[in-house]
Amino acid sequence: MLRASFAIRHGGSVPETPTKVRLHLSDERRYRLLKLLCEQPQASQRQLSQALGISVGSLNYAVNALIDRGWVKANNFRNSRNKLAYAYLLTPSGIDAKARIAVRFLKRKMDEYEALEQEIAQLKAEVAEMNDRPSVNAHPPTDAARDDLSKTDAS
Repeated sequence: MLRASFAIRHGGSVPETPTKVRLHLSDERRYRLLKLLCEQPQASQRQLSQALGISVGSLNYAVNALIDRGWVKANNFRNSRNKLAYAYLLTPSGIDAKARIAVRFLKRKMDEYEALEQEIAQLKAEVAEMNDRPSVNAHPPTDAARDDLSKTDAS
């Protein structure tokens, strides 16, 4: 009721049924989840969520989304403590999706790497220029600063 009165006061409408909030997983997290499921199919959702750094609820939602897409199949089994648990297995379409996501993820990381290399080169050039230019108020660089600069130039 509170939502309805807020929406009416602000010129909006209220849907009759609440909309589902969609959790957006980045390619990186989706890839890491698919990779973890490949490597540790019998891991619990708690273990998986800790490895990914997300909440158990978010992981549950993500796993169910992968199951809905047909990328993952969940099989029941009994674990050593005689509890019912699941083994998450990638389907053939899940394996294909993991490969496509890995390619996109790798491309993005390579682009980031190249941009970082360019930024480092620019910073090195700026530092070298500052060291070459005499300044009225600046103190000459110390031996330690020169050593640090020569170490970065050597790498």
